Amino acid sequence: MASRTPLYDQHVAMGAKIVDFFGWEMPIHYGSQLNEHKTVRSDAGMFDVSHMNVLDLRGRQAKIFLQKLVANDVARLKDEGKALYTCMLNEQAGVIDDLIIYFIREGDYRIVLNAATREKDLAWITEQSAGFEVVLESPADLAMIAVQGPNARAKTEQVLGEGVGTKIAKMKPFNACFCDGLFIARTGYTGEEGYEIILSAGEAVALWQQLHQAGVAPIGLGARDTLRLEAAMSLYGAEMDETISPLECGLEWTVAWQPAERDFVGRSALQAQRDAGGRTKLVGLLLEERGVLRDHQKVISECGEGEITSGTFSPSLGQSIALARVPVAMGNRCQVEIRGKRLNARVVKPPFVRNGEACYKEPITQKEGLPR
Repeated sequence: MASRTPLYDQHVAMGAKIVDFFGWEMPIHYGSQLNEHKTVRSDAGMFDVSHMNVLDLRGRQAKIFLQKLVANDVARLKDEGKALYTCMLNEQAGVIDDLIIYFIREGDYRIVLNAATREKDLAWITEQSAGFEVVLESPADLAMIAVQGPNARAKTEQVLGEGVGTKIAKMKPFNACFCDGLFIARTGYTGEEGYEIILSAGEAVALWQQLHQAGVAPIGLGARDTLRLEAAMSLYGAEMDETISPLECGLEWTVAWQPAERDFVGRSALQAQRDAGGRTKLVGLLLEERGVLRDHQKVISECGEGEITSGTFSPSLGQSIALARVPVAMGNRCQVEIRGKRLNARVVKPPFVRNGEACYKEPITQKEGLPR
């Protein structure tokens, strides 16, 4: 039987279409994915992300263990509440998962992992923790609500009241704090301002309803995916998996090569790949002709073939966009094979949209020519 979050009945009552999402009954939309997308770009929307995994890690050797476990360096986390985005690699430098680590205090960290990878993540972390003085705990009965959009912070702060609202209003991006029983992070997955709030399951319905009364619209997983793709945020299972390294999926910036003596899992394989020179890279594509870019479509260039990892029609830009893994030498022109036809596309540096603004405003010149 599929799992349900504490907000499942709220989704049904609000008219959500429910789908199976890696064993969870989750809302894909509440009537219009397009309207929900636009609401987040123009106002404020809320997502039930209670299916995400929360893992607390404590102990005298917690920092040392995390420096071994992940490719980024948690020693960079010096201020309480500071967050770090990183990848957890296998010995071949493939990505087991991407995750956010929050520094609570010395020897105390909170980790948020993907829902779809829960079992293998916990098994891998437990296996790697052998020999370290650390304690792993998966808190039960938690919920997680993300509020995103240009008006998300103001509406959330209004709902949470003056005390909490005043405290989190001063919070810098990619930081978090415990406030009045809530764990509130200024992070998100849409390219917009907002918060991600972890709270007890028993309090989730009340907060959801209060946010709704304050004018925050419920948003389904469908819009969440088009928003994250416009923001060029990688999705596990699409841009990365256990056969793809951070160098091949645009996440080298999450790898801390210094200090050189830090021997994180997968480092030697990743270093060898770096020394050899990459074979592929992750780029953004803008389709210049009618059509919709979709996952797994073939990308064709004079340097060889690539593949779209995530593709969609962008509601914000009004044209088709994609992330694609392509030969590292490929220039700024290519074609995409759609239903047997080769259509022209322009290669761009992601993201496509950030903070409600299109990153590519120049008009697309039609049929500028074939790849060169």
